[in-house]
Amino acid sequence: MAPTSEVFIQATGTDPAVRAQEAIREDHERLRAELAALTGQAARAGQAVRAGQEGDGGSGPEPGSLAEFCTGELRRRMSATDRTLYAAASGAAETRLLVRALRRGLSELDRHIDALGAGGDPAAAGRVIEALLAVQLSVEETVLLPALAALPGADLRSLVADRDILLSGGRLEDPAVLDVREIPHGRRHPRIFARYARLAPGEAFTIVNNHDPKPLRREFEATHPGAYTWDYDESDPELWRVRIGRTAVDG
Repeated sequence: MAPTSEVFIQATGTDPAVRAQEAIREDHERLRAELAALTGQAARAGQAVRAGQEGDGGSGPEPGSLAEFCTGELRRRMSATDRTLYAAASGAAETRLLVRALRRGLSELDRHIDALGAGGDPAAAGRVIEALLAVQLSVEETVLLPALAALPGADLRSLVADRDILLSGGRLEDPAVLDVREIPHGRRHPRIFARYARLAPGEAFTIVNNHDPKPLRREFEATHPGAYTWDYDESDPELWRVRIGRTAVDG
């Protein structure tokens, strides 16, 4: 019989949450590598310009590709991660502050991505973005993903699958009415916050519950102050319908 530690490793290697975490890490590694390559290319292009040289005529990406990658691919991945992984963690007390910090990190990355198109040294801006992204992805891998794997009601495999759907240009299923009465209590809030994260400003959805969801409203006020609406459509003793809307893109 194999030692206990070996059995544990074999078991966790087939665990869906473990595989989901590994898929995210591999995606992060590709993202870091591509950003590093484009930053290096921008640095070489800048050196050539300063030396009064022309390009070598190679078939690599154009010098503007660093900005194109950051404003396109990088931001697309940031948005997909926010709408899935961050959204599911934002409504849980255990991970709420973590998500706030991660979203501040996204805002800082956004600010430096904007600076790429404002002149200056693209390679220097790229190195700053590289450093910020390295910290962001490290926190996601070492803190957020394990926390989501252990969070009641958060199905990490499904969240990663939803992220992949967004990255492939697909749309997630966005029910107009979310009936949470048959969902175990510990799993309700992550589902609701994940649905809220998919709303565009001005959109709303309705939750159906068997009690007044006052704790949920307190969580919304703590995580999305001023960015949501809350309207009771029905408030019977055993049937509550609450319409939750989004008024702004909050961070």
